[in-house]
Amino acid sequence: MKFLFATWLILLPITSFCQSEKEEKEAIAATVQLYFDGMMERDKGKLEQAFIPEARLIGYRGENFTITSFEDWANGTAKGEKRDPSTYKNTLLEIELKGNTALAKTELFWPGIYYFDFLTLIKKDGKWKIVHKTWYEEKR
Repeated sequence: MKFLFATWLILLPITSFCQSEKEEKEAIAATVQLYFDGMMERDKGKLEQAFIPEARLIGYRGENFTITSFEDWANGTAKGEKRDPSTYKNTLLEIELKGNTALAKTELFWPGIYYFDFLTLIKKDGKWKIVHKTWYEEKR
């Protein structure tokens, strides 16, 4: 009986940690979903919920290396009609979590183009926010 109690005492913090990590990853996934929804719906408000205002987006447009402020990117992304979700596929592949920081890997199959994003997130004021996006694009 003492062995079972001792085992329970040892496993309790591990169980709590796993539950907490699971909850954090769910919150991160919700932030990434806001990013996806904001792009698809061209909704700047959702993008602003997902990113910090100081965020940067860095990658290549063809051969051109680009660094874009969140504000410029969000303004451009919010223009136009909503995208048709039947022709786009946005997937959260993986989340790596360390304390109040995280890395989310995403895959986006859009008409004629494939994107692979690395999103760096930080927990700020109790909410997960994207602070940086680095992407790879490939024409299809």
